Amino acid sequence: MILVIVGTQTMSFLRLLNEIQRLVDNGSILTDVIVQAGFTKFRSSNIQVFDFLTLSELRKLQAQADIIITHGGVGSILEGLNMGKTIIAIPRLKEFGEHINNHQLEIVANFRSLGYILSVDNINELASTINEGFSFVPNKFISNRLRFVAYIKSVIDEF
Repeated sequence: MILVIVGTQTMSFLRLLNEIQRLVDNGSILTDVIVQAGFTKFRSSNIQVFDFLTLSELRKLQAQADIIITHGGVGSILEGLNMGKTIIAIPRLKEFGEHINNHQLEIVANFRSLGYILSVDNINELASTINEGFSFVPNKFISNRLRFVAYIKSVIDEF
């Protein structure tokens, strides 16, 4: 199962969800897909969609997922890594009205450079990245929470 998480940001992330729908419709994704759509207005006849989930519901789905596709939020990425899941991160971008700035680009780039996650810079690369995700073996994530939080804070403060 693929779990797609867009978080709780009030700005829409239709760019990701429309691409997921396209890939399901054209047969590029053959496994079940569950979407946590947040405030993004998205409905589907062949994808299970939840606007919001309780924390326990979300954790249960994360544990069941083969791949987690998520926005570039630190919390969503870290939770998946702590569960040992394959993560594909797609940063929300300012130019698409998905966030107020592009800080998720650097967050995702840092996780990717450490070999923890896969990421998609161009939404048209999502299908091939999903295929790669089924065989991807991420580097073992070892949390150093305080140091990491300080680093992320410094990255965000730069914007």
